[in-house]
Amino acid sequence: MAALKITSENFDELVLKSEKPVLVDFWATWCGPCQMQGPIVEDLADTEPSVTVGKINVDEESDLAEKYSVMSIPTLIVFKGGKAVERSVGVTPKEKLLDMLGI
Repeated sequence: MAALKITSENFDELVLKSEKPVLVDFWATWCGPCQMQGPIVEDLADTEPSVTVGKINVDEESDLAEKYSVMSIPTLIVFKGGKAVERSVGVTPKEKLLDMLGI
């Protein structure tokens, strides 16, 4: 299962109301490090059914980036029970993402 495209319209349903932990990748098409992070995030989405993985394009969803104080990208935030509980800025290896998710 590929990472979900998260927007302002589906954010509450997919992230805040999720029963599973959610990893959200804040990214942009023009961001080189984001292009390096992308395959890692997609691999996690494909191999870890116990979590929800989504991506937010900061150019299209600047309100969400602002709400979660995303100043640099890629920024990865883990949500549990509707709350942001972990954050990593910059290219993050899969092992660290798994650790952030508690897997």
